Amino acid sequence: MKIAMLGIKGIPVPAGAENVAEQIGSRLVERGHQVTVYVRPHYTPPEMKEYKGMRLVHLPSVPTKHFDAITHSFLASLAVLADRPDILHIHGTGSSIFALHPRLFGIKTVVQSHGLDWQRAKWGRLAKLYLRLTDYSTIHFPNAATAVSKDMVEHYGKIVNKPVIYIGNGIEHKDNRSANLIHQIGLRKDSYILFAARFVPEKGAHLLIEAFKKIKTNKTLVMAGDGAYGDVYAEKLKENACENIIFPGFVRGDLFEELLSNAYLFVLPSEIEGLSTGLLEAMSYGNCVLVSDIKANLEAIESNGLSFQTGNLEDLQTKLSLLLEQGQLVQEYKQKISEYMKTYCDWNAVTDQMEQLYFSVMNKTKVL
Repeated sequence: MKIAMLGIKGIPVPAGAENVAEQIGSRLVERGHQVTVYVRPHYTPPEMKEYKGMRLVHLPSVPTKHFDAITHSFLASLAVLADRPDILHIHGTGSSIFALHPRLFGIKTVVQSHGLDWQRAKWGRLAKLYLRLTDYSTIHFPNAATAVSKDMVEHYGKIVNKPVIYIGNGIEHKDNRSANLIHQIGLRKDSYILFAARFVPEKGAHLLIEAFKKIKTNKTLVMAGDGAYGDVYAEKLKENACENIIFPGFVRGDLFEELLSNAYLFVLPSEIEGLSTGLLEAMSYGNCVLVSDIKANLEAIESNGLSFQTGNLEDLQTKLSLLLEQGQLVQEYKQKISEYMKTYCDWNAVTDQMEQLYFSVMNKTKVL
């Protein structure tokens, strides 16, 4: 089966939808499928033509906040007409409008919703209006639509009586790493609180920094992530930090696995999520997690972590203080979440579901 994917920045990129595309796409290659991913040259180096068996096609875009994604997806949707894949997999609701014309040319299309993008703080009024309208195109334009959280499936169900299939995100089961590389950045096991996400307002990094600054502790706050070059929000985060907050940038590979393996606590204070792959990854390493109480985060942790009222600085500070003062409670949560994640759906199972969806769409049978 020939599969094409569009709607993401690039591969490899440490972000939600990009990680999902990499995890599923690479496993589809291992199963004998041909996978093409359309990428942007300012995220994936132009000389990189293949990654984990996936063919990478670099197409230009208008690299601005409002036009980068949509212009790239438009060009990719035209390239698809020449490539003639069996399945076009579109990541993200904003690009769902480009499911229609490939479908009219006989190409089967699937749209995967990773989040309700119109809720993101970075968008202005017109952009939010457009993204709200893509709720309609997400459901009606492709042959099938899927979402990564049950909350989103419920949301789409309220709009129209047409099924959106739930296929959640997965995890990789890995062994925890001993502290070694983290010593180079002044850390040791259980000496730090970890935040790992893009520096955008809806991830709540600013709230975490403000709460942490109000607490007396010998722990370090590690802010693993960054914004785009020259991003004002990311620069303000660094300006507002204190001496026991460090910014190692985007961290991947062995160092990131060590950070996840040896953290005292993982915090995700986000205002919006689809189903955070970063949170699931932190949980897969048996971390005690403190999250905002949005539905997607509560869906991920169930009763195996602690939550605070979204956007509430005082409540976040209170819960942080509680966990910093009660090490035994943290250890209890770590044990609880470790047991929970042993049975959590892995990326192979997620790929099974997506592959079944592709075959169902191609055979015109009822999906899942």
